[in-house]
Amino acid sequence: MTLRLLPPSLVNRIAAGEVVERPAAAVKELVENALDAGATSIDITLREGGQALIRVADNGAGMTREELALCIERHATSKLPDEDLWNIQSFGFRGEALPSIGAVARLTIASRAKGADEAWQISVEGGVVLPVKPAALPEGTVVEVRDLFFATPARLKFLKAPRTEAEAAREMIEKIAMAHEDVAITLTEDDRRPVRYGATPALLAAPEKRRERLSAVLGDAFMGNAALLDYEREGMRLSGYAGLPTAHRPTTRHQYLFVNGRPVRDKVLMGAVRGAYGDLLPSGRHPAVVLFLDVPAREVDVNVHPTKAEVRFRDSGRVRGLIVTAIRHALEGAAQFTTSALTPTAMTMMQAEASPSFSQPPSFRVPSAHGFTEGMLDNAMPPHARAMPSATAAPYAPSSFGRLGAAVAQVHGTFIVAQTDDGVMIIDQHAAHERIVYEKMKAALAAGGVKSQILLIPDVVEVGAGAASRLLSAAQDLARLGLVIEGFGEGAVLVRETPALIGQVSVKELLADVAEELAENETSRALEKRLESLCSRIACHGSVRAGRKLNVDEMNALLRQMEETPNTGQCNHGRPTYVELKLSDLQTLFDRR
Repeated sequence: MTLRLLPPSLVNRIAAGEVVERPAAAVKELVENALDAGATSIDITLREGGQALIRVADNGAGMTREELALCIERHATSKLPDEDLWNIQSFGFRGEALPSIGAVARLTIASRAKGADEAWQISVEGGVVLPVKPAALPEGTVVEVRDLFFATPARLKFLKAPRTEAEAAREMIEKIAMAHEDVAITLTEDDRRPVRYGATPALLAAPEKRRERLSAVLGDAFMGNAALLDYEREGMRLSGYAGLPTAHRPTTRHQYLFVNGRPVRDKVLMGAVRGAYGDLLPSGRHPAVVLFLDVPAREVDVNVHPTKAEVRFRDSGRVRGLIVTAIRHALEGAAQFTTSALTPTAMTMMQAEASPSFSQPPSFRVPSAHGFTEGMLDNAMPPHARAMPSATAAPYAPSSFGRLGAAVAQVHGTFIVAQTDDGVMIIDQHAAHERIVYEKMKAALAAGGVKSQILLIPDVVEVGAGAASRLLSAAQDLARLGLVIEGFGEGAVLVRETPALIGQVSVKELLADVAEELAENETSRALEKRLESLCSRIACHGSVRAGRKLNVDEMNALLRQMEETPNTGQCNHGRPTYVELKLSDLQTLFDRR
């Protein structure tokens, strides 16, 4: 075959396929151009999802007549002040995306430079550049893109429905709005009501500015279930919000990651987020986060992907370590909190199932402290007379207890009811204690190994040939967890020691669960993850079971352990351990307000 240079028009169309694969990508490039121009106000208009019209107007620095003619030439840029490709300080740049857009659409750019007496306009239609001419415009720039991909009909086939394309553009604008709280951004789509993100007040401190903008974009639901983080190390800084583990999502769509203000979907960053949450999430679920990573420009390459969606770090290990440490540090401060979304759910369920009468009264155990009667209440008592304190009840002072309050009752042998200064807590005793035992086992493992208790009579357990083989192959790891086993003939295992932390358990059930865990995860997992999974399985057997009756001292001891143990807002499987109902919620439930 004969080598030849491609004509500029074809080069621009190829570039458009890489950089502007859909309307949302064009919106991103144009808005970032406005940000580079120092705009403090950006107005965006979309028609038919951006295919019919994309209009971006800004009040930035604008361009002179000469710059306007230059901005649609390939490789003309305001991005590089010199020839140092590792010193990129801006987002996009006029002169790269613009010729690509002009090659496949009808592009018009009108601009007036700061302090200039006149404005100028240039148009490009399917790669054909029209002469520069005068225009009427205040200071700033207006870019209009009409009939996107009209010059490349084949590409139109790959566009989604206008509604889908509009949604992608909205998501892109939301991401940009998150990172630039000092810029007012307005989006107008067809007949929809405009969406406005006003610039945050200049007098607010930086964290409050960001919080206000994120609340406007993501809503209070996220902000009320996220932990603030701000961590700096070795010239890098990570700030933003890490969602509570119990506010998990089915996909990674709610993970918003920014590098030097640029929205990215980077595998290194997403992997670090996943590692930071570790065993705090249910299998197959993902955290919601908004993270802003600021690194020196020379430490990151933003040109490894045509749309800048991915970046490459000089030292990705250092970046990963920063993210994992920062998120874990933030989550430790919110370790005993669970998602507030449970409260309205609980209220809805109680209101839906409320009934003026019931045939079967609940099994309600009331502790003797605070003037209540010990033991199960007499089922012969009428419903309105049950669970009433005696006339000599001692004054109740939940503030003298911890954040989870003081236990007042156990319901159905499973849930602890605790009173706080301003509400009520309902705690799942098994889920809460399971996390406590698990965290103790992890701490013991990190300190050298879990202490074991020797069985007076070794227990022989029939588990089957496959399970026995798996258990014996993992015997060394199990010994570190306090479970000491030996082979005992075909399909049987001899258990000599069990973990001291879990007390008296059914050895047969314990081995069956451990064998199942080994079968699910095999040996492909890293040793640390494998041991954590085994810890979780074993901890389940050492936890207070549902149905076990607890007295008031035992219940309060469990609450105090929850307050002192990391990550007790959720159990080992990522489920919440308690629901909180404020006094105002109860008043609403009973129409008292």
